[in-house]
Amino acid sequence: MNFITRSLHNTKTLFTDWPVRLLAALVLLLALWACYPVSNTSYSNPQDSGARTWLIEFKTGADKVQVELRYERTTEKGHGVSNHGFQIDPARFTGLTREQAMSSAGSHVQFQLKRDAGTFNFEGWFKDGNGSGHFSFVPDRGFASDLNSRGIGSPTDEQLLSLAMSDTGYDLINEIAAQGYERPSLDQLVTMGTHGVNVEYLQGLKSFGYQVKTIDNLVRMRDHGVSVKFIREMVSLGYRNLDPDSLVLIRDHGVTPDFINAMVAAGYPQLSVDEWVTLRDHGVTPKFIKELDALGYSRLPIDQLRTMRDHGVTPQFVQELKQLGYDKVSVEQLIRTRDHGVTSAYIQKMKERGHTGLSLDELINMRDRGTRD
Repeated sequence: MNFITRSLHNTKTLFTDWPVRLLAALVLLLALWACYPVSNTSYSNPQDSGARTWLIEFKTGADKVQVELRYERTTEKGHGVSNHGFQIDPARFTGLTREQAMSSAGSHVQFQLKRDAGTFNFEGWFKDGNGSGHFSFVPDRGFASDLNSRGIGSPTDEQLLSLAMSDTGYDLINEIAAQGYERPSLDQLVTMGTHGVNVEYLQGLKSFGYQVKTIDNLVRMRDHGVSVKFIREMVSLGYRNLDPDSLVLIRDHGVTPDFINAMVAAGYPQLSVDEWVTLRDHGVTPKFIKELDALGYSRLPIDQLRTMRDHGVTPQFVQELKQLGYDKVSVEQLIRTRDHGVTSAYIQKMKERGHTGLSLDELINMRDRGTRD
């Protein structure tokens, strides 16, 4: 700044006419402007960084468009960046046409998406169905006041943004009340939105006779993959009115409708939920049963299958014994042989040492007496 001041002083001394003084003033303004940091944000450039950015993709013939929102947020764990994606009917946007989005020459756009918790204002650029830019969010104070008057709580702007992102609003609140659920707290309402508990989910559960009593149960079921589709498929198999714990249990343990159908096709009748879970946990799968069947062990009782799996009697183990001349061994003998460490490698080693033609019981006795490989 000293250099600029001295320059103006010299200019004033050397020139007395007003045009030169005006020129000197302009030089000063330009110098100050050059020293001031200016943002490089451009709404038409998707590579620019910003606190809140959007990407939207239109596809020819598709009824809905994919929206991706990226924004900075502060939680109890600190400051970070969140990404939220969803599909939406483009007719929900105000101020954006498909012609603008599909423009081959490119088009600058400004449009809105209004939700109960607030309004998203978008600005950016579209070309050939792909758009990007920046957005701002204007919270709806009337909605915030209404939540408070209903006894749900007084949301912060951050909570209103989260509710708007998930489109959580009056429809869900009214559906919760209509189905007789407890009144959600503000935190529960936000959690429902972020975890995908929406009106369609509640109505889908109701259509199959489910009223799972608490908001926490709804969130827990959704988190563990208990979708309406999963419930529909289980109902078609005869499993109706399962409690939330049972639904979560079978989903967590991989007891899918496909698993049950495959087991039934393998010749095993429908079992209880707990029995299916036990089999799945012990590794008794349709593949395991099919491989044993190919080795001559067909339609074994469920208990035997589970015991074989627990003791490491695999189809590979059975096949290796068969190749060494031990065919049609009983399940009990297979289990005993495996438990005593008589493997195909051990049998082969004993043969190399001249111990040929031994029965499995003889090999077990040798192994127990300490005849090592």
